[in-house]
Amino acid sequence: MNFKESKAIYLQIADRICDEILLGQYDEDGRIPSVREYAAVVEVNANTAMRSYDYLQSQGIIYNKRGIGYFVSPGACGLILSMRRDYFLKEEADYFFKQLHTLGIAPDELAAMYQDFIKNKNKENKL
Repeated sequence: MNFKESKAIYLQIADRICDEILLGQYDEDGRIPSVREYAAVVEVNANTAMRSYDYLQSQGIIYNKRGIGYFVSPGACGLILSMRRDYFLKEEADYFFKQLHTLGIAPDELAAMYQDFIKNKNKENKL
């Protein structure tokens, strides 16, 4: 896994696990790989992977069955989407709108670009 300098590695691993949950690689109440297995997959120290699992557990995305392993919490997909939406609206959208303003991109120009984006996505989904 290629890591970015701008974000803690354990958070990038947590994001990857969330992506895998959203993509259906792990079902709700389904077991996920052990900390050691996942550490080997992403080529990090087991302590770093453990920190990711601890973080996800603190967020309610996964849970631990002592002696058995970690499992995806019921409702994890909805929780992940809600958390990502909140983060986007609080952090990313503010930066995005500042850039639009700085670059002089008008709301109607942005709306047209977004409508084109949606049309193209709908065409891709039909293929």
